[in-house]
Amino acid sequence: MADTDKPATTSAAPDAAAAPEAKPAIAEADITKYKTAADIVHNVTKKLIELAVEGAQVIDLCIEGDKLIEQGTSAVYNKSVKGVKVPKGVAFPTSISVNNAVAHFSPIASDPQAIQVLAKNDVVKIQLGAHIDGFASISAETIVVGADASNPVTGRRADVIKAAYTAAEAAMRTVKVGNKNWTVTEIVGRSAAQWDCKPVEGMLSCQQTQNVIDGKKRIILNPSEAQKRDFEAATFAEGEVWGIDILVSTGDDGKARSEDTRTSIYQRDSTVTYQLKMKNSRAIFSEVQKKAGSFPFNIRVLEDEKRSRMGLQEAVQHSLVKPYEVLYTPANTFVAGFHFTIALLSGGPSLISHPPVWYKPELLKTEKEVGDEELKTLLTRALRENKKSKKKAAKKAEGETQAE
Repeated sequence: MADTDKPATTSAAPDAAAAPEAKPAIAEADITKYKTAADIVHNVTKKLIELAVEGAQVIDLCIEGDKLIEQGTSAVYNKSVKGVKVPKGVAFPTSISVNNAVAHFSPIASDPQAIQVLAKNDVVKIQLGAHIDGFASISAETIVVGADASNPVTGRRADVIKAAYTAAEAAMRTVKVGNKNWTVTEIVGRSAAQWDCKPVEGMLSCQQTQNVIDGKKRIILNPSEAQKRDFEAATFAEGEVWGIDILVSTGDDGKARSEDTRTSIYQRDSTVTYQLKMKNSRAIFSEVQKKAGSFPFNIRVLEDEKRSRMGLQEAVQHSLVKPYEVLYTPANTFVAGFHFTIALLSGGPSLISHPPVWYKPELLKTEKEVGDEELKTLLTRALRENKKSKKKAAKKAEGETQAE
């Protein structure tokens, strides 16, 4: 999730140690909903990768992705509970961001940039999400058009994808109960550096709850000096679900900027209240609430695009709705991204989203490898430690100590 404008800076409780937070439990039924959404996202991603060939139009892929998410979610959880249907659908609109576009590119037909065609060797980031009853699974991965085992990816394209994938694997093993958000920031930066790459500055990963994908507890990548001062530390706790967004650039500093691409993805901010003055703005905001609820939406789902853009202006101005801007790193750089959803359960971390569909080591040829020994060790660890193996290792270590 890209959000470089203003990091969350809520103040801590006066005496957090004196009043520890109760561990929020995740109901098994809710985990099932998360995983059902993840299955749908996985299937849609597989289909989009098949379609992401040389000559394919980005807008067609985005429209197809959203359509397939709607079809997938409409086929499950159709039994009403106490007369109320389970809400479900798109949790994040399909976006196809190419080469140095960081994220959130999902054009509409009237956009001058709508007719973007994929070319051979394009670095393509595919991101989408689905939810069941507000429990969302969002996923993203990076592919290269036309690459296969006989024609592997090389050069800086290979470097940045390996860097992002390794950073995601390291982050996955660092999002653990008791660890701090800054630990993830640090390990992602170290991982990217193994391939002379940088995390994209200011990108956020957020805690999730029902109907919320951008909770107050967050992780920031490659923060600026101001963000380092202002960003709030957070500790991972049992019962939490996190959406981890890893975005890495071949640029020297990871900085990204907006260009002339029109924003098409927006999200209602349920924490803000304001009485809109214009009739059209109120009508559009009402349509947003009905069709998307608290989840991000593409403007193409609204009935009248021109009226919607006008109506959203007032809502954005007063922070009722926030835009997901399309950011870019400098020309001739590449950005790779992976996004996963993970739950911190009593038995250890549990990956909700599926592993990447496209990524395989044989598809990437790079001269660089992980040289950081601590990072190498971290990457060999299982995501969830086997309790029996852990006890066995502890007994073995104890026996060795006594023998000495």
